[in-house]
Amino acid sequence: MPSTQLLDSLPIVGVFAAFAILTLLCYEGGFRLGRWWQDREPGEQEGPTGFLVGSILALLAFLLAVTMGMASDRFDARRGIVLDEANAIGTTYLRAGYLPEPASSQIRELLRQYVPLRIVVTDTANIATDIQRSREILAELWTISEGVARTTDQGDLVSLYLDSLNETIDLNETRVVAGLFARVPETIVLLLVGGSALSLAMVGYSAGLTKRRGLLNAIVLVLALGAVIMIVVDLDRPREGFIQVSQQPLIDLQRQIGPPSS
Repeated sequence: MPSTQLLDSLPIVGVFAAFAILTLLCYEGGFRLGRWWQDREPGEQEGPTGFLVGSILALLAFLLAVTMGMASDRFDARRGIVLDEANAIGTTYLRAGYLPEPASSQIRELLRQYVPLRIVVTDTANIATDIQRSREILAELWTISEGVARTTDQGDLVSLYLDSLNETIDLNETRVVAGLFARVPETIVLLLVGGSALSLAMVGYSAGLTKRRGLLNAIVLVLALGAVIMIVVDLDRPREGFIQVSQQPLIDLQRQIGPPSS
């Protein structure tokens, strides 16, 4: 089963909207608290508040940069695995020609069935079924290959084919793990949201001490932080969102080897 996180129940745009509402409420709450404190202690100046706000924003910027790097690294890894898998399957398909009949034709037909299962689209509803079927096909391929290896006298050629098949099997599991479980830790994402809310609350508190709301500045800050967090969440969701790993290498491979016969 795919790993789930707290924010997964919200769509990407919903995450942005929820973040904007939360942080604006925090800003307004901070502003009112600052204004109340100013009324209670007339003549109270900002003191170290401005320095504290700057420090929190700097820390938040660092956390944003680290989180964005983690999300983009995982995205790049998933993109590279798609290309590696397409190459491995293509090589296995070609090297299957080394094997005697009927094993060669059987293996190539199974690979034609296998490739469409590896082309992931954003609205895939039966991903668990596709993964299970992929593993079944790989098990069938290995069974056929074992039989050929025991009976053939062309050991070198079969060894080349088995190397490709091994790589295909390994990449299957690698891609499943990268796509379903290799995500930015939920704690970091929640810390990012919480840090943003705290930053906006402190900005509002600082504005409250001066009794000048500066709502436009707060909105710009919320939009900027929200956009970055939305990108992080988008990159961290392999099966949905606006930024998706291209499946073109596998699509090209499917076109080259053709559709399954049944």
